[in-house]
Amino acid sequence: MARHKTHDCSAGCPVSATLDVIGGKWKGLILYHLLEGTLRFGELRKRIPDVTQRMLTQHLRELEESGLVHRQVYAEVPPRVEYSLTPQGQTPRGVISALKSWGETYLGRKAPEQAASKRRFAAVAGR
Repeated sequence: MARHKTHDCSAGCPVSATLDVIGGKWKGLILYHLLEGTLRFGELRKRIPDVTQRMLTQHLRELEESGLVHRQVYAEVPPRVEYSLTPQGQTPRGVISALKSWGETYLGRKAPEQAASKRRFAAVAGR
């Protein structure tokens, strides 16, 4: 399991370590979808359509190395691989839920703020 290299660090060090493990464009989404239960690779691709196969594979491997994701390979033809959260992978559930809640609020506020900004611009431009 990957661990943060030092324990003698600044006040923001735990935040930095957390973002190293679960940060980035895709890891949070992978964890979010795996909170619902075990998924196969193709199911994850369908739920995160903008991620490339290469990036999904890379991030799943990193999450596995961090001890957050379990990869189960079944000896079948064709091989079946399933991904699930480990007990450690379940621990950021509150963080992921808080990010989802914040995003819903942000997206709800973003549209009216953009409309108001456009109205201000139009007024200044004399339209």
